[in-house]
Amino acid sequence: MTGPRDGRPRRADARRNRERIVAVAAAVVAEQGADASLEEIARRAGVGSATLHRHFAGRQELLRAVFAGHVDALCARAEELVGAADPGEALVVWLRAVLAHATTHRGLGAALLAGLDDPTPVAAFHGRIVAAGDALLDRARSAGAVRDGILVTELLQLANAVSAATEGRPGGPRRAERLLDIALDGIRPRG
Repeated sequence: MTGPRDGRPRRADARRNRERIVAVAAAVVAEQGADASLEEIARRAGVGSATLHRHFAGRQELLRAVFAGHVDALCARAEELVGAADPGEALVVWLRAVLAHATTHRGLGAALLAGLDDPTPVAAFHGRIVAAGDALLDRARSAGAVRDGILVTELLQLANAVSAATEGRPGGPRRAERLLDIALDGIRPRG
């Protein structure tokens, strides 16, 4: 792994600091939202503010690193599920992971988009998620578990809408799963 600005390889301790900052930032964003204090993140990561800023030029760069980790996890989960014996259930399991991401990391995607002059990096993340979901959806459709005409982008929108509708409400995550179950009944073949 190369350094953030000079292209030289990072020292092992610098790599660990960066990884710890990203992991802590993910937890703090999950607790407090995308506007979480950078100083709080540095404090919890056990580094100084200068160390955080040495790794990340600002909030947007840190949020992008957090989001990239979640995209990597969702794509890896899709890869694990693509060979599942029940393609319909594999799609549902993945959509639950998408919902959990949206519910847990409230406002992260919107904060990234709002602060970018160039949305290309976020578009690349979205493209990776769409490709991962398409592979699962294609298998589920071929197995007859999903009716024709359903798009993965619609399923992703649905998961995000369910997350938004239940955010901040009592029993939100349980309610979100229930609403997703109801919605997923609508993608199954009729008759």
